[in-house]
Amino acid sequence: MDIYLGIIFRTTVIYLVIWFLFRMMGKREVGELSVLDLVVSIMIGDIAVLSFEDLEKPFIRQTIPMFVLAILQITLAFASLKSVKLRYFMDGKPLIIINQGKIDEKAMRRQRYNFDDLLTQLREQGIIDINEVQFAILETSGKLSVIKKSDEEGSESQVPFPLIVDGEVQEKNLEKIEKNHVWLLNQLKEHGETNVKEISICGYIDGQIYIDKNEMKK
Repeated sequence: MDIYLGIIFRTTVIYLVIWFLFRMMGKREVGELSVLDLVVSIMIGDIAVLSFEDLEKPFIRQTIPMFVLAILQITLAFASLKSVKLRYFMDGKPLIIINQGKIDEKAMRRQRYNFDDLLTQLREQGIIDINEVQFAILETSGKLSVIKKSDEEGSESQVPFPLIVDGEVQEKNLEKIEKNHVWLLNQLKEHGETNVKEISICGYIDGQIYIDKNEMKK
């Protein structure tokens, strides 16, 4: 009887601990977990299972690694909010797989992403013909974001390009729209902005830019 009571007690406590830890780590859909989120989730699950296999070991000692993992994940998550480079290092960057209707095989090869993967994810979004696609972006979660070509003949799809993210200029996106730093700085001045570091995000769409400032850096 004591063994069964111990299992019930541990199950209840582990359930509450995992619920608490995941609330601390923030909200994300399962399909949008980063690599770090996924690793931490798997490790916490494994530790939880191990706590039931040996009821002789002190229970508190078996839950400590779970809290350590959660604190590590939270610390890195806050650090990545402050550093774009760290965020890219931890989570990777979104990659444009189809650009203006043309497949980028090099980008696919870098991510070990094959044509079967591409066609499968396109079909999941109701797209059979690749010619329907203007842009396809492989997100850091592994999800494929698709922007279709405009139905109106001769018109272009409105595709947003982030030019500044967390105060960092996105050089590759500037190249894609065939612009340079001088043009970007002039655009910022026209909007009354002089400090790139104060901008959370600056995007370019349909020939226009939009700016959102980081209020915390005022």
